[in-house]
Amino acid sequence: MNRLQVYLLLFFLGCAQMSAQDYFPVNDQVKAKNNNYMAFVNAKIYVTPVQVVDKGTLLIREGKVVQAGKSVTLPKNTVVVDVSGKWIYPSFIDVFSSFGVAKPKKFSAKGRSAEYGPSREGFYWNDHIMPENDAIDKFTYDDSVAKSLRKVGFGVVNTHIQDGIARGTGVLVALNREDNDAVRILDDRSAQYFSFKRSVAKRQSYPTSLMGAMALLRQMYYDADWYAKGHVDTKDRSLEALNRNKDLVQIFAAEDKGNVLRADGIGDKFGIQYAILGGGDEYERVADIKATNAKLILPLNFPEAYDVSDPYAAAYVSLEDMRHWNQAPANPKILAEHGVPFSLTLHDLKSPQEFNDKIRKAIQYGLPKTKALEALTTVPSDILGKSDEIGSLQPGRYANFLITSGDIFEKGTILYENWVQGKRNIVNDMFLKDIHGEYKLVVDGQNFSLSIKGEPTSPKAEVKRDTVKLKAKLNYGNEWLVLSLVDGKENTSYRLTALVDPDDDKLKGRAVLSDGKETTFEAVKTGTIDKKKKEKGATGPNMVAITYPNVGYGYASIPRQETVLFKNATVWTSEDAGILENTDVLVKNGKIAKIGKDIKAGAAKVVDATGKHLTAGIIDEHSHIAALAINEAGHNSSAEVKMTDVLDYEDRGIYHALAGGVTSLQLLHGSANPIGGQSAIIKLKWGESPENMVYENAPKFIKFALGENVKQSNWGSYSRFPQTRMGVEQVFIDYFQRAKEYGAKKKSGAAYRHDEEMETLVEILNGERFISCHSYVQSEINMLMKVAEKFGFRVNTFTHILEGYKVADKMRQHGVGAGTFSDWWAYKFEVNDAIPYNAAIMHDQGITVAINSDDREMIRRLNQEAAKTVKYGGMTEHEAWKTVTINPAKLLHLDDRTGSIKEGKDADLVLWSDNPLSVYAKAEITMIEGAVFFDLEKDAKLREAVKRERNLLIDQMLTAKESGHKTQAPQQNKKELMHCDTGAMEQ
Repeated sequence: MNRLQVYLLLFFLGCAQMSAQDYFPVNDQVKAKNNNYMAFVNAKIYVTPVQVVDKGTLLIREGKVVQAGKSVTLPKNTVVVDVSGKWIYPSFIDVFSSFGVAKPKKFSAKGRSAEYGPSREGFYWNDHIMPENDAIDKFTYDDSVAKSLRKVGFGVVNTHIQDGIARGTGVLVALNREDNDAVRILDDRSAQYFSFKRSVAKRQSYPTSLMGAMALLRQMYYDADWYAKGHVDTKDRSLEALNRNKDLVQIFAAEDKGNVLRADGIGDKFGIQYAILGGGDEYERVADIKATNAKLILPLNFPEAYDVSDPYAAAYVSLEDMRHWNQAPANPKILAEHGVPFSLTLHDLKSPQEFNDKIRKAIQYGLPKTKALEALTTVPSDILGKSDEIGSLQPGRYANFLITSGDIFEKGTILYENWVQGKRNIVNDMFLKDIHGEYKLVVDGQNFSLSIKGEPTSPKAEVKRDTVKLKAKLNYGNEWLVLSLVDGKENTSYRLTALVDPDDDKLKGRAVLSDGKETTFEAVKTGTIDKKKKEKGATGPNMVAITYPNVGYGYASIPRQETVLFKNATVWTSEDAGILENTDVLVKNGKIAKIGKDIKAGAAKVVDATGKHLTAGIIDEHSHIAALAINEAGHNSSAEVKMTDVLDYEDRGIYHALAGGVTSLQLLHGSANPIGGQSAIIKLKWGESPENMVYENAPKFIKFALGENVKQSNWGSYSRFPQTRMGVEQVFIDYFQRAKEYGAKKKSGAAYRHDEEMETLVEILNGERFISCHSYVQSEINMLMKVAEKFGFRVNTFTHILEGYKVADKMRQHGVGAGTFSDWWAYKFEVNDAIPYNAAIMHDQGITVAINSDDREMIRRLNQEAAKTVKYGGMTEHEAWKTVTINPAKLLHLDDRTGSIKEGKDADLVLWSDNPLSVYAKAEITMIEGAVFFDLEKDAKLREAVKRERNLLIDQMLTAKESGHKTQAPQQNKKELMHCDTGAMEQ
């Protein structure tokens, strides 16, 4: 069968298969249905990624696969196409697409988002929850985009509205250009989608943060359950849709390794196993990712090298970002090695045309080709629950397949055809003869040398007469060759045209010379050209080692507990024993095992502490480091949000704090609202996961706030309640009254709607959660104590409390402690009355006083801040030291575990080079539970290692640029320095 016959057969077959539904009338043609079979024979067929048939046959009929294998019996009415030497694969599937769905328009923002509430009636109270949205309602098939997807091998995409936290359902679409939506839509409710990102089209203020989005999702699921049980009299179309869609595939757009774990945690809480869109950095926490048991959807958004040719600009690029460029292409390989199932997506690529280079790069970095093919076929079909329809060439599946010239993942392989639902889409001419080679060209008796090389589908010509190179332009398609030549030296031109004979190695045809003379030409093949071109960076740069955390100053391995004996130290116990001279301290199994003189070492590692000072680790009662967000500013109460949801274990502020002797801190919500969020109490275990940093069975705390920030006098919002200090008091009264009523209903045994916010406030009323309150002026300090006493509980800590010296007697009577600054004042109006004697005056009144930081810079020198209480107020050195050790431990109800050097307590210790209150003192060793998380000597080595690694990666990037790879401009990825009001004004 010649080429023309094949094309005609395929054309008529396609026409006969035009498939309007069988009950539709047909008035413009004879109504007929083609029952013929079609067989592709002599191909290498990937029935599945692991079932491969050499010289096999693929038999299809009516858009479905009938059989694929070695021995296939062909019915009489079979059209046979010989594809000898060709390879056949299942077409690719993208689980996470926006194909055919327009992006929502961003609302025009005027003023603070806190001024905006919900815009809809009859739906969920939060505009960012939109499970009622169905992508099918907004879907329009666009074949120009579909063509670009088919061109790189995709036959099916799962598309959805990429906007909002609950996004509604997706639609599964075959990229079938010939039929209509009735045929190409495989599932009009294919999955239900979620994310942590609020809608760009909605103004509603809440949530403004990641922790707010997480809290909203949890409350949404509780409300959906309450609604499903018939407890709501009115109709909520959002919750009805959410419940209706709960049996669909659930897909979560996390887009970051940490968010993958956060999303999975929400799913686990409500018995949902999400398929999760990752961010390409999952290799950094692969063990934790594997433990989720989630199927991932991986983008191939490997970053381009930075242009570091300017050394000053190069300094802006963080080591973390340099590493990610170096390591990210290995992400699929590392996940595959650890048995994490994943599919691949075009999401986050600038265009589909990048796909081939990206997938080849992943393979160069070690991703097995079988796993790559699984990630594009069988895994996505499994994620969607459609393995019996798509993803393989097994009988009964849609006839979605690719015909290629060879291994689809090899550079130079040509994708000829992409069949979708049995409909042929030509990407490149499968029957086009390969004309690459060396030729002797003769035109009008003149001899030339002709080289045809380049990409198989777009060859290029190089022509010389003797040693003179001519300008040449070659066009080749539909069997016709057109070659134009210009000889600038001789000022002559040649225009050659030929119909290429597939059975003849000669090229011959007509030629038109520059003087208009018509003649003939002939090109005789004299040799072949090696088309296997070495790819740029084919092996990829050498990967640098992953550290814990995988940023600058990360460790090769997570520090582990040791048995250590500190000999002859000056021991600051922070206990009644005071300061002990020439004393030994033995650390064993993470605890302080023994304190005394002349302790025998045994197998312990001995540290000579002669002339040095050993203290308990510093505890910062009020900190904002190690967080991805500080404020949820959308409501005047955000008691439902949790700082544990947004721990940033990669924040280098942790390492800096360890260098300043800090071992524990309370990570507090900010002061955007009177009732803030739940705090996190953590140990600064640099390199550990967030979960392992949080204190086990930690006391429960929450942040409250008073003053200028919560009434928003500093950033011009005039709508959100409260606007006055009187209003702040009313917020507390209102919420606690509601919590009291909620708690009473809960205790009664009656059915009740689970409310995350009220649950938290009830814990306060029951004495199960403690308040740490941002405060300044005496009137408000008194106010909150009176509100607390009215509802039968006590405030635990006033933090900042710069007018505490005015009401210290009342604070003592109430039983509240104080966390304060040593000598900060005058940074805003309500701090005008601050004095540096504040801490000493409150201490003298019998109040437990701690010095805190509230600042990532001050946390590094809290030892010196404590020393200021000696100067301002005459506190003894040991009492001063207690303000950063045992006193904050008492305020956090952790003094039975840490905060002092006492047998049986956690070995959270710091070895100082000098008196710890001295400005000359350096933390030489900072230990947490018997593991050394900072070592001054190792720090010096780390600094050198960081320099060497930066230089190595800069060299690799320079090499990449010289090799012709794309680069991006240097960018500074600098973490924001967070304080109480960070994020309080977010839109």
